[in-house]
Amino acid sequence: MVYVQTNIAERCRSLGEWILANNGTVRSAALRFGVSKSTVHKDVTERLQEIDRALYLRVRAVLDVNKAERHLRGGDATRRKYRSEKPRI
Repeated sequence: MVYVQTNIAERCRSLGEWILANNGTVRSAALRFGVSKSTVHKDVTERLQEIDRALYLRVRAVLDVNKAERHLRGGDATRRKYRSEKPRI
């Protein structure tokens, strides 16, 4: 789904609210809204801070947790990958 908005402030708020509601990551928000990860990151870490400080602080807390846990998710993905492979002969 492509989610195009011309109003950047509205897009920033929408991204922030979606991340909070879904405990989402930058990657999942980018997929949902049809924008790049760079755009989402800039919107919620830089622009949102100036637009809505309270929302920014709540979104930042979610993103900080996601960042702290990302190495665990990566390890789980690698483990699943190698467990699903058949042994080589």
